[in-house]
Amino acid sequence: MAKRLFISAIVVMTALSGCGGETTPSGDAKTKITFWDDNGGPARTPVWEHIIAEFEKANPTVDVQYVGIPIAQAQQKYDTAIAGGGLPDVGGVSTAMLGNMVARKALDPVDDKIAAGALNGKLNEQVVTTVKATVPDGKTYMVPLSTNMGVFWYRTDWLKEAGLEPPQTWDAFFTTVEKLTDKDNNRNGFTIRGAAGSIAQMLEVVYGQSGITEIFDATGKSTVNDPKNVAALERLVKLYKAHTPTADVTNDYPKMVAQFDGGSIGIMQHNLGSYNDHVKTLGADKVAALPVPRPAEGAGRVVLSNPVAGIGVFSSGKNKDLAFKFAEFAASKEMDSYWADKTGVLPANTDVNGEAWIGERQHIAAAVEVLNDPATKIVQMPYYLPEFNAITKTDAEPVFQKVLLGEAPASQLLDQIANALTEAQAGWKQRNGG
Repeated sequence: MAKRLFISAIVVMTALSGCGGETTPSGDAKTKITFWDDNGGPARTPVWEHIIAEFEKANPTVDVQYVGIPIAQAQQKYDTAIAGGGLPDVGGVSTAMLGNMVARKALDPVDDKIAAGALNGKLNEQVVTTVKATVPDGKTYMVPLSTNMGVFWYRTDWLKEAGLEPPQTWDAFFTTVEKLTDKDNNRNGFTIRGAAGSIAQMLEVVYGQSGITEIFDATGKSTVNDPKNVAALERLVKLYKAHTPTADVTNDYPKMVAQFDGGSIGIMQHNLGSYNDHVKTLGADKVAALPVPRPAEGAGRVVLSNPVAGIGVFSSGKNKDLAFKFAEFAASKEMDSYWADKTGVLPANTDVNGEAWIGERQHIAAAVEVLNDPATKIVQMPYYLPEFNAITKTDAEPVFQKVLLGEAPASQLLDQIANALTEAQAGWKQRNGG
């Protein structure tokens, strides 16, 4: 059983990186490495305990010290340790925090180690591209384990009653939403997330329709306000109230889920992570996942990148080779399959794609197919920009609400986001010598 330690963000435990103490049956001292879990808690900690136990079984001279950090405290914990010392040998990181860590030289690139080891050619190219896109030098600063994907949850029983097939194109999607709407019986074909977290979902609908595959053009200008995207947003906004609840303008994730699971919504946009909520209330026979529709019949799907979770090897570590060995082990077929199965995410190791459990879960199987389809284009979101959250949350969400209410044109919102992203990207390039 892995050694559990849970810490707050303000405590730096430098002693954990030391060696010594335990011994092997032969009497030799074990080599200790410290692993920080950036999402410690009752859901993820047991998964890591299993992976660590398997690693120690395969490497009996190694002792992995587990430190669980609640996700809300992880960024602060890492920032404190980078500034004051006390980083672990290896730790859980995501692309959302990667740019900051690399800029502060906290992580080692692992491209050469991956190429020379068992993971060579085994990692999904789309996932690796997302990891590389978050840093200025285009290197791989973590071993990816998994990612997520936006999907549209739909009521299978509603579609069956209406004699409809799951829509595969955006034209079919909008037609389906209209046909599922029955206001007299409190049925809305769709729900638009209008409050917290709305912009990412809006952009997925916009880029999914327009087919534009880059967030910045060759000159560094954001494509967010491209005329095709403006038209796509206008089409989405027309659904508000006519085919969605009026309350959508102030609905965040919990309220949106409550409506969908309460039986008044036909299709709801989110990601793979809400599966358990829907099944618990509606039953597995009444809900399924639809990938982001195609721009047109036969065209490849265009989806937004999601943050990638993985393991980073810290540059200050004393046992870097062993730290990478642990990361490589966690990303192996058997362990990555276990990780993805237990946490409900998409595995980065493509050898996992044929595992039986994936075929048994419609939502995972559908997302894996899209992720591994060569025709799929992923719009790499600039999570690395320090201003990204403010631009797409604090600044944009109130304007999106005005757009839904008819108080502002769709072009105003997209111009605002595009101009801010273009400016932030130019500043980032200047700082990083781009």
